[in-house]
Amino acid sequence: MAIFKAFRAVRPVDEHAKDVAALPYDVMNSEEAREMVKGKPYSFLHVDKAEVDLPEGTDIYSEEVYLKAKENMEKLVTDGICKQDEKPCFYIYKQIMNGQSQTGLVGCASIDDYIEGIIKKHEFTRADKEADRIRHVDYCDANTGPIFLTYRENDEISAIIETWKADHTPVYDFVTEDGISNTVWVVDCDETNKKLTKAFDGVDYLYIADGHHRCASAVNVGKKRREQNPGYTGAEEFNFFLAVAFPKNELRIMDYNRVMKDLGGKTEEEFIEAMSEKFTVEAFDGEGAYRPEERHSFGMYLGKKWYKVKAKEGTFNENDPVDSLDVSILQNNCITPIFGIEDPRTDKRIDFVGGIRGLGELERRCENDMVIAFSMYPTSLTELMAIADAGKVMPPKSTWFEPKLLSGLFIHRLGD
Repeated sequence: MAIFKAFRAVRPVDEHAKDVAALPYDVMNSEEAREMVKGKPYSFLHVDKAEVDLPEGTDIYSEEVYLKAKENMEKLVTDGICKQDEKPCFYIYKQIMNGQSQTGLVGCASIDDYIEGIIKKHEFTRADKEADRIRHVDYCDANTGPIFLTYRENDEISAIIETWKADHTPVYDFVTEDGISNTVWVVDCDETNKKLTKAFDGVDYLYIADGHHRCASAVNVGKKRREQNPGYTGAEEFNFFLAVAFPKNELRIMDYNRVMKDLGGKTEEEFIEAMSEKFTVEAFDGEGAYRPEERHSFGMYLGKKWYKVKAKEGTFNENDPVDSLDVSILQNNCITPIFGIEDPRTDKRIDFVGGIRGLGELERRCENDMVIAFSMYPTSLTELMAIADAGKVMPPKSTWFEPKLLSGLFIHRLGD
């Protein structure tokens, strides 16, 4: 059973929620962040990417960046922009993008659940990225960005959340510049919070949907605090980390598409011939770009033309949750053998385009710095959970979640 508990959030006062809320730190680089904070003195990017307030060229992993993050976070409180709730609460967080909504519960998950495998992961993490967030959390003495968790539907949890939403007025209700609606309710009833905590006893596992590096870093900081406090009881806030938990049926994974710089030394005709060994390749005679309509099918944009591509039988093992992923099928039967790209994480000949940018972005890239693109059928939450349950990991760039959880609306202090 999963542990999920209420906490005393540091959060914006009602009138400043939109001013503080910001996209997560890992969806932009420093230059983009500097542009995004112009005219926005309260943006949480001043905390999550504190190099924006230091001279250009500052090493983003230098101590002065982490010290600046701590200073900026504390300033939000001393200036009265944010305050800490007086008692532990859960928070209901609803987002609407393009008419589709997702509602999750904001609370704190247990680092022991992560260590013991009750919180399941499906991606490898990079040591350098972990080290950065470990230092950020450690210096700020807080989890500043929520981990995106999901779980199989639980009727009791959903009923409690829906009843609270119906009976109470939200504290935040605003639309961001990209048109996404964000609404938050504070669950400040002790009895209701006890019911929610108890209801999570019926959730066998939590799954990391997004935020593997933030999660691993939060756990490592918790372990470090335990070493520094050998008499810890397990109830201290450093034993928990900030998360938003969504039922599986609330979420949608978007496509995560691929573009390549060359054809592996082949002409277009030679490339299509090579592809045809493992895939059926058919010219698309419809209008616009081709978006795959089912698993194991792909769109291919080459020579200003779209093609419908489908994996042939025998090219993958449907009983293997990783091998049967579309991203694996394309990698194992095309990207590695034809392009010679063994490690898509590091090879500069391949790039990835999130579905939020649309298929037109694939065409644009092929007219500029790339020559071929593949549109993907989205990975499903069922596939993600099956891989995590099997203790396996997905290939890189398998999932793209939208909308992104905003940072700054909830801060979890490790020292409370």
